[in-house]
Amino acid sequence: MNLDYIIPNPWSILEEGFDPDQVKASESLFSIGNGAMGQRANFEEKYSGPTFQGSYIAGVYYPDKTRVGWWKNGYPEYFAKVLNAPNWIGINVSVNGEALDLHTCKKVDNFKRELNMKEGWLSRSFTATLQNDIEIEVTTKRFLSLDMDELGAINYSVKSLNSDATITYQPYLDSGITNEDTNWDDKFWDTLSVSQDNEKAFITAKTMKTGFHTCTFMASQLFINDNEVKIQPKVDKSETYISFSYAQKVNKGDTCSIHKFGGYTVDRNHQKDELIAAAKTVLDKAISAGFSNLLETQKQAWTKIWDMADITIEGDIKAQQGIRFNIFHLNQTYLGTDATLNIGPKGFTGEKYGGSTYWDTEAYCIPFYMATKDQSVARNLLTYRYKHLEKAIENAEKLGFSNGAALYPMVTMNGEECHNEWEITFEEIHRNGAIAFAIFNYYRYTGDFSYIPEMGLEVLIGIARFWHQRATFSADKNKYVILGVTGPNEYENNVNNNWYTNYIAQWCINYALDNIEKVKEGYEDDYMRIVGKTRITHTELASWKKIADNMFFPYDEERNIYLQQDGFLDKELITVADLDQSQRPINQKWSWDRILRSPYIKQADTLQGMYFFEDQFTTEELERHFDFYEPFTVHESSLSPCVHSIQAAKLDRMEQAYTFYLRTSRLDLDDYNHEVHEGLHITSMAGTWMSIVEGFGGMRVKNDTLTFEPKIPEQWEAYSFKVNFRNQILKVNVSQNETQFELEGDAELQIMVNGKTVTISPNNLVTV
Repeated sequence: MNLDYIIPNPWSILEEGFDPDQVKASESLFSIGNGAMGQRANFEEKYSGPTFQGSYIAGVYYPDKTRVGWWKNGYPEYFAKVLNAPNWIGINVSVNGEALDLHTCKKVDNFKRELNMKEGWLSRSFTATLQNDIEIEVTTKRFLSLDMDELGAINYSVKSLNSDATITYQPYLDSGITNEDTNWDDKFWDTLSVSQDNEKAFITAKTMKTGFHTCTFMASQLFINDNEVKIQPKVDKSETYISFSYAQKVNKGDTCSIHKFGGYTVDRNHQKDELIAAAKTVLDKAISAGFSNLLETQKQAWTKIWDMADITIEGDIKAQQGIRFNIFHLNQTYLGTDATLNIGPKGFTGEKYGGSTYWDTEAYCIPFYMATKDQSVARNLLTYRYKHLEKAIENAEKLGFSNGAALYPMVTMNGEECHNEWEITFEEIHRNGAIAFAIFNYYRYTGDFSYIPEMGLEVLIGIARFWHQRATFSADKNKYVILGVTGPNEYENNVNNNWYTNYIAQWCINYALDNIEKVKEGYEDDYMRIVGKTRITHTELASWKKIADNMFFPYDEERNIYLQQDGFLDKELITVADLDQSQRPINQKWSWDRILRSPYIKQADTLQGMYFFEDQFTTEELERHFDFYEPFTVHESSLSPCVHSIQAAKLDRMEQAYTFYLRTSRLDLDDYNHEVHEGLHITSMAGTWMSIVEGFGGMRVKNDTLTFEPKIPEQWEAYSFKVNFRNQILKVNVSQNETQFELEGDAELQIMVNGKTVTISPNNLVTV
């Protein structure tokens, strides 16, 4: 892929010129969503070239039976997959009977595609010469409504440039679709009905096994030069398909347009037998409002989001485009209104990772949603895990744990583990720590302790019980060890005493013990309820404490650093700088055996712990560990550059911090990992936001106080961001010479800037 084909622009993603080799990449990059559904940027009209068709509905999934060569005890039965949903965007277009297909046109000129992030719409325009020599000009615009999240809208226009012509539009619905990603080529959907009501069409379908019921729907209006025309359409129908054909004669130079409204109603929100009625209601509202009014409402909804979430960067268009692209897709993927939903690493942009929930949500996403929405959104994400606690206990029981020990899944849709690579499913247990850390992080940032007695303490107890049982006493070391794990660095499997895992296990136990005492002292009713439910005893708590106090941490006295795991120094310590660049990325060039024996680190591991628990380490300790581990880090995880950017900024290594920032913010736009055609890296986008706010802005919460140590890359003139801290909205503007703070609201706020207390009054600019 040509890395420079996306044109730098502060508010839009722009592509100019049609290149069939970039179609799949663009389908990812120009994806749209509204939290309830999303779709890749597939063409509305027929396209016979290579394409990855994808439309997805939040929360609708299929349990695709696990495919492994050798079944191991404890393997999950299935991998949950977000499903390619019935297609509603399709519009076949023909002129004088010749189909419009950019893959077969004689000529395509002036091709331009735009994803307008400020207003939340996708457009395309081009001129084409068809096989019958008719020249046409096409413009399209579509969006998924934030206001009516079951609805999408398309405006598709064709102008005949060189002759009078008959333009035929054939809008259709199609439930005969397949997933790109399937283990056994199963049939995922069962079509129940195909029906019409005048010029409205409906396909009801249900997912196999999981039994989600959906209605895919559409209605259309036809226009000549913006004047509506009424034509009785020809209807074509099969068991999985319905289309309406509208044929309209136009004069040379005239424009014929179709407005198509479509989308999904789902039994997650309606009764099964009311899905068509609900769809009719949506379509009636859409037709009554009209495309232009719906688009205006869309712009207003995005203006409201950007008012809080925007980060401005002056003097660096690529950096500006990068951060807005990240913020835009985070908001397209999850808006926090439904506690039964979560954030998939690819969002609605592809099928890799199954659209499931990973530890990415707790480690990377919650800070973004806490600071740019209100705290209820982050609380919903924590509530999601609480509702899956029983499943986490079941997951642990399947692996031989007991007494309410909880192991949260590596990958899940409904709380059940559905990841089936043994070195991750059974060994990447540090994910449990991210769940507990998110509870701590939420309380630290919001000051809302109520989540802990209501829900969080039960989660913390289940997690502490897991660590208590997972640790082993080593008589040789006279310490507790944790054996056979995979740390955040997935290029090391089945290691002993991964420092990050041991450290977060110790921290989780101590944090659970602290909160048991707090709830006992201040929330007696909740405490009695939790004790009755969990049956914790003083003897058990004492046993936890013994393990936490005697946890083993591998350490190298000579280098004065914690070792990533036992035996790390036995490796041939060749840095990435001395690695032949033709061997990169190693995950695509090397055997797994060779990767496992190498010193190369996929993403922050020891440094991930020092990022989470920064207050427990001196800057000198961080520097020693950064200097040792970063040179071995290949950054072949999307989650790697953001953490390293934050730490480089803390160490005043601004050039390095800036390089990492640019990599994390433009990971997909510049396709660093050569995989953007599969979909975008949504959860790492939240890490990009952190790399500005926590990295360059130096924002932390210490001793209940918001603190900043602002820095700025020399490539930037200024940057600004807003955070909602405990229901007070603070705007921070950093330039090369000063930092300005402005507070919305009616109460003053005390913050710390570079170690000094600063009091900010509402609507009063303070310059430091």
